[in-house]
Order: sequence, then C-alpha cells, then structure tokens
Amino acid sequence: MLRVAVPNKGSLSESATEILIEAGYKQRRTTKDLTLTDVANEVEFYYLRPRDIAVYVGEGTLDVGISGRDLVLDSHADADEIMPLGFGSSTFRFAGPPGAATSVKDLAGKRIATSYAGVLSDHLAEYGVDAAVVRLDGAVESAVQLGVADVIADVVETGTTLRQAGLEVFGDPILKSEGVLIKRHGVDNPPAGLQQLVRRLEGVLIARNYVMMDYDIPAEQIDAATAVAAGLESPTVSPLHRAGWVAVRVMVQRAEAQRIMDQLWEVGARAILTTDIHACRI
Repeated sequence: MLRVAVPNKGSLSESATEILIEAGYKQRRTTKDLTLTDVANEVEFYYLRPRDIAVYVGEGTLDVGISGRDLVLDSHADADEIMPLGFGSSTFRFAGPPGAATSVKDLAGKRIATSYAGVLSDHLAEYGVDAAVVRLDGAVESAVQLGVADVIADVVETGTTLRQAGLEVFGDPILKSEGVLIKRHGVDNPPAGLQQLVRRLEGVLIARNYVMMDYDIPAEQIDAATAVAAGLESPTVSPLHRAGWVAVRVMVQRAEAQRIMDQLWEVGARAILTTDIHACRI
C-alpha cells in the first residue's frame, strides 16, 4: 500500500484532510486516530506533526507526505516537492524596528530570531551574510523587545502582530510557502498508487479553480463567443430547437467567470449559467 503522511493538527491538517476527501480517499473521523487504512484505494495514512513529515519521507519510512514548503526546506530532509496544493499560503520575511535594516545585506553581525533556522541559515549563506541565528519555538515577534535579537525572520500574514510589537518588514521575501506533496529524493521508481494520488489531487485543484459555463447564442456569433472563452481544448457546441441558435458549454477560470459572463452577454449570449466542478481529469 502507498504510505502517506498527513499533518495531524493546525490549518495544514484541515486543508490536507479536505483535499484528500475531495480526491476520493477515506480520512479519520477523530483526531485521536494516528493511522487509517483505506483498503479500497490501497493507501495507508499516518497522522504526524507537520514539522516531522519531511523527515519520515526523506528517510523512506513513508512514501509521500503533505507538509508546508517552509517546513520541508527547514528540515533539510532528503525530500523533494512533487506538486503545490494551493492551500496554507504564507510569506517568510525579515522584520525589525524602523530603520534597523533595509535588506539582507544589512544584517551582517546582527542577531536574527526565527522558528525556521534552516531556511534562514540557507538564505543568509546564499547572500554571503554572516549573522547569528537565534532559534525560538514561538512568539518570535517578542525577541527584539526582550533583547534576544536585533531583528526577526518569521511568517508574515497581515503584519498586525508585528506592528503591535513595534516592528516592520523590510527587504525582499525570504520564501513564499504553501502546502505541498513531497516524496523521497532520488527515488527512480515511484511507489504504486502515487501517480493515481497525483492525478486525483490535480483533478481537485483544477475543479476548484474552474467552473463549467453554459450559454445559448446565435450561431453566427459563435466565433466572437469563442474568442472570449475558448475552453481548455475547444467549446462543446450543440444545435438548439430554435433555428439559428446553438448551446455552448465551456470550462472557464472561476476568478474570471463574472467578467466572461459580461463579455458573452455583449456578443449576444443568453441564458448564461455557471456550475461547480467537483472533480475532473484533464
């Protein structure tokens, strides 16, 4: 069976469980369960701390896993990213008191507090900056006020917590992270079931990002409508009982759906409908 590591808690856990269910896999009913066997799909799921997943996969104990890109890189585990999963987005950045620094080059000789010592050390080495890395498990934004560090490197979402601590971000982002599917580095023969898992997850991601759009339009306007929404391959066009009219079905990006509906209306489309796609294969 394919052995898959899944985050056991936090936002990554909820999103990972949701996408696996949408992909047709069984998932645990209670957080007390540490493992689950999906006999029908020949997969064993192991629920682990998100920070440990890359280690288990990198050692070959488990075949693949879902974790955050930041956690994978921070672990220095022997694991490779297979695909991004579109959830758990975050940005890892420097922050400090106003005027403390403007770029990574200004951090030479300074103390930098972080919960991601591996990611930070790699980033400093990339720029040839010699600085002291102070590893903390949490509440990194308090490190400057408490005199433990001169600046910090941490995950930044809205920046509200940083401002409350009297800090501001500076420089370019260190890393942009999200949930990812990973496998052990250097595995030439993928384990059975991996390609099926990847195809299913890709299908879910496409379904989340697209909608199916149907509309009626005069046949002479079909070229103008196709220019607005060409579809992945080409639209499905069917004749209507009303002479000179056709029905069109096409996949469009969810984020563009309203704009496309406006443009289709302008070229003569009517009865324009959108419906969700729950799963697909492209």
